[in-house]
Amino acid sequence: MKLVIQGKNIEITDAIRDYVNQKIEKAVNHFQSITTEVDVNLSVARNPRINSKQTAEVTIYANGTVIRAQESNDDLYASVDLVADKIQRQLRKYKEKLQNKKTQSQRKKGIVVNDTPVAENLIGDRSPELPSEVLRMKYFAMPPMTIEEALEQLQLVDHDFFMFRNVSTNEINVIYERNHGGYGVIQPRNGNGHTNHKNGKASHSADSMAERAKTH
Repeated sequence: MKLVIQGKNIEITDAIRDYVNQKIEKAVNHFQSITTEVDVNLSVARNPRINSKQTAEVTIYANGTVIRAQESNDDLYASVDLVADKIQRQLRKYKEKLQNKKTQSQRKKGIVVNDTPVAENLIGDRSPELPSEVLRMKYFAMPPMTIEEALEQLQLVDHDFFMFRNVSTNEINVIYERNHGGYGVIQPRNGNGHTNHKNGKASHSADSMAERAKTH
């Protein structure tokens, strides 16, 4: 398992590195079979109007799935403790879903389906560039998935939205958390300004499915 630690506005001392290694390795210890890489980003938000916040962000690449957690606290070590606990819960939830899907697949087909690992190089032949202070570029694989699968991904990445390629339409969609509860799906319109009939039905059913998922 590869563990990468980076810092922004903070020096990664040996003491900090040792503490992060200890906490994160303990958090993912029982999930190393599905974990390929762990990226840890530590940062300090310096704002003269508010107290500096110490933020710990952990991103885990597990069998093609990205699992992310972030926590902030006035104390950096407390942030690391909080994010380690959170990412462990996220990993446990993800592993349980994998096991449930594997069991269901075996019952239906009587075979074991092997997980496809994430590609080692996601940027292909593009040259890596440093982002500007305002813009942060991210590249990630986008295999087609159902809206239900996209909802599961949204719940794993600790964001309020998730962009994905809809397996039914091969179009880019965005699933997001609604302010008043439930989830919504954003889909592109046709050139004439009208929503594709097939897409419209999918959006309606997706919204209903996401609403039900939010209540359980």
